[in-house]
Amino acid sequence: MLMREDIKAAIEAILFVRAEPVELNELLEILELPAADVKEILEELIEEYNSTKRGLQIAMVDRGYLICTRPEYGGILAKMGKTAPRRLSTAAMETLAIIAYRQPVSRSEIENIRGVKSERVIASLLEKGLIEELGVKPAPGKPMLYGTTSEFLRMFQLSSLKDLPRLEED
Repeated sequence: MLMREDIKAAIEAILFVRAEPVELNELLEILELPAADVKEILEELIEEYNSTKRGLQIAMVDRGYLICTRPEYGGILAKMGKTAPRRLSTAAMETLAIIAYRQPVSRSEIENIRGVKSERVIASLLEKGLIEELGVKPAPGKPMLYGTTSEFLRMFQLSSLKDLPRLEED
């Protein structure tokens, strides 16, 4: 049986190698440990990363865990040249906001809100992995429905869509 520090190291290694969110169920399967133990160890690890000045953090995104850099070091990392920060156009940010708050949403619904064509912006967001196709709307023409991805949550440092800022009502 693995010791507690070995389990922490194993979790770090799994999250590092995957480089995308790892769901708790997968960690349980890999580590062959009870859920309560793994959850407790994950909480300890997150606290350790948060309590010390490290360049990395373990974040809970969507339904999984991810090891990633801290946002406050983005400026330093950008100087490396290899990891250019993602820049989104105003049109992409508008479209992404509509999708995040209204999902599942069709292209025509997005275009009605924005007042302009959005086909290219949606294609760009799909390519970047920030949105995904969720299926088709049961309506004439069966339009595609879009929603955000775990990459969207990671990029904006959200645990879930519930963490989105509240919209002001007019």
